[in-house]
Amino acid sequence: MLLTIHPKDPEPRKIRTVVEALLNGGVVVCPTDTVYAFVCSSQSARAIEAVTRLKGVKAQKADLSLICQDLSQLSTYAKAIDTASFRIMKKALPGPYTFIVPASNEIPKLFKNNRRTVGIRVPDHPIPLALVKELGHALVVTSVHDPDKVVDYTTDPERIQEHIGHQVDMVIDGGIGGLLGSTVIDLSNGEPTVLRVGKGEVDGLL
Repeated sequence: MLLTIHPKDPEPRKIRTVVEALLNGGVVVCPTDTVYAFVCSSQSARAIEAVTRLKGVKAQKADLSLICQDLSQLSTYAKAIDTASFRIMKKALPGPYTFIVPASNEIPKLFKNNRRTVGIRVPDHPIPLALVKELGHALVVTSVHDPDKVVDYTTDPERIQEHIGHQVDMVIDGGIGGLLGSTVIDLSNGEPTVLRVGKGEVDGLL
């Protein structure tokens, strides 16, 4: 199912429709401020397993992150973050960054592994933020890659629907997506380390 949602002013009725699917253990393809991504409820083990299957990786090795509504939601999923790291995150978010932070005890339960860190995103995009707000807890997120090996990410939701629509519960059409993933910064060791340069600028942030 391809559901068109306004990218700047998401219709509440449509957001509720998506959240209903997520609460029922569904997997949805959603736009972000970087690329289109698979999202599911962080409270559905079945949905998280489905996402790892879609990525073609084992759950223990899946590169999954969480979308939070804001930094205040962090405390559920991350251990105490030092002041310097929090300052960096506050400066960058919402924005096209993934921050690797020390995981709380909730994360091994969610991801069924012994992960000591977790990736946190607060994207600068109204649709995923509206979903998290309506859902009441974080979304598990991982990017959708294009079946064409030349192109890393699929930018067109209609193409996504055509290729993998039958494997997910819903594809949200929020317009053409981006080609650059998020900038990944590891804050788990006290010293910020850039693991991947993506859409988010590093200059002036660290």
